[in-house]
Order: sequence, then C-alpha cells, then structure tokens
Amino acid sequence: MIIFDSVYKKYSLKTYAVKDISFIVEDGDFFALLGPNGAGKTTLLKLLLDFIKPTKGIIKINGLNSKYYKARRGIGYLSEDFKIPFNLTGLEFLNRQAELCNISRAIAKNKIFELLEFFGISGIEKKPVKTYSKGMLKRIGIASAFLCATSILILDEPTADLDALGIIQLRKALESLKQKITVILNSHFLSEVEKICTTFAIINNGKIVFKDKMHSAFDKGESLEDIFIKYVTKNNA
Repeated sequence: MIIFDSVYKKYSLKTYAVKDISFIVEDGDFFALLGPNGAGKTTLLKLLLDFIKPTKGIIKINGLNSKYYKARRGIGYLSEDFKIPFNLTGLEFLNRQAELCNISRAIAKNKIFELLEFFGISGIEKKPVKTYSKGMLKRIGIASAFLCATSILILDEPTADLDALGIIQLRKALESLKQKITVILNSHFLSEVEKICTTFAIINNGKIVFKDKMHSAFDKGESLEDIFIKYVTKNNA
C-alpha cells in the first residue's frame, strides 16, 4: 500500500509544486495519475521515489517511510526523460539494471530475453543505443522498468515515442501484471488509461481535484476524457 498523507512540496518562498496531497494506492491497484502539464504529477512520483524530499507530510510504502531504501525495494521505474548512456548496448544497460536491482544473472538472463521478445526488440540488444530510434529506446526503458518491478511499477509518460504497436504491446504487458503487482501510471493518453487502470486521480495546480474507481466514476455515456475536462476546467475557473 502507498500512502500520501498531507504532502507539500515547496520550491520557493511562494511556489508550491504540490499542496496538501492525501491519497492511498491499494496493493495490486492499477492507479493513473492524470493532469495537465505542470500540474504536479512528476513531482509526486519523484517524492514517492525519494528523489526529492517533501517540505511537509509523510509518504509510506508498505508501512515504511519512503525515505528508507528498504521501502523502495522491488520498484521498477521509467522516468519521463529516460536516457541511456550512448556507449552502452541495450543488453549492457539491461544487465546493469538487473545488477542494481539485485537480480541474479541466471534470472536476469531469462527475464531480459522474455522482455526483448515481448516488446519486439529482440535482435537489437547487442547494438549500441546510439543506433536506436526513439521508439526502440523507449521500449528498452519500459523493459528495464518491468525487469526490476517485483512489487511496484511506476511509469511516467510511457506511451511517448511509441507507435501504435508499441502501445498495444505495453497494454498487454500491463494487463499480464494485474493482481500481481501495483502499477502507477502517469499518462496523457486517456483512452489507454481508461482501458488499463482501475483507479485514477486528477491533479491540477498542485492539488488532487478528483479521485475515484474507474468503474464508478462515470455517468452514463461519459468517458475518462469527459471527467478530465470537467474537473480540470472547473479547477481553473
């Protein structure tokens, strides 16, 4: 379980990136964090991962404060600005990720092979990443997040740079994890979020303005896009 309890992040004397954020992500939930650009989505993910510290409030993962490294074990993460050193091959990068996540070589070898096959990038893994397209780079990044995720998978804008096939492959990969791990997804691709996620929250101007289960949030004929527009524009009024 992930808990945000009255979390604030202040970057200057007058500017809060997020304000009084409180919500819970249950074990096994597929949780979407939605909002316009600059709303505070990536800040929340960085706070959860302890890349930055909250100005006030507490974040817990499975009962432990997220500032402790033990709380963050088993997390796979793909950042919005994901990059790979150009001197590495895709395989070298994935092997390094496995080492950082304390995955044995034997297990890593099999898992990496399966991920490369699944995401349609088998055959390029021994080539330098400087020869990869943006889509290939993103697939390697997604594979690295899946590789390390044993309890929680966090994806920040994973569909950026993916073609239609890559988006379908990602959706199928996520669906295969249901009831196995917890997923937090930050995405502007609302139609995909609606298909995949079970719970969502909308953040705007640093505040959570709406949170609900996907199956109970909509009135008849409404879509996630309708809900998103309603609460974002309402909050901006």
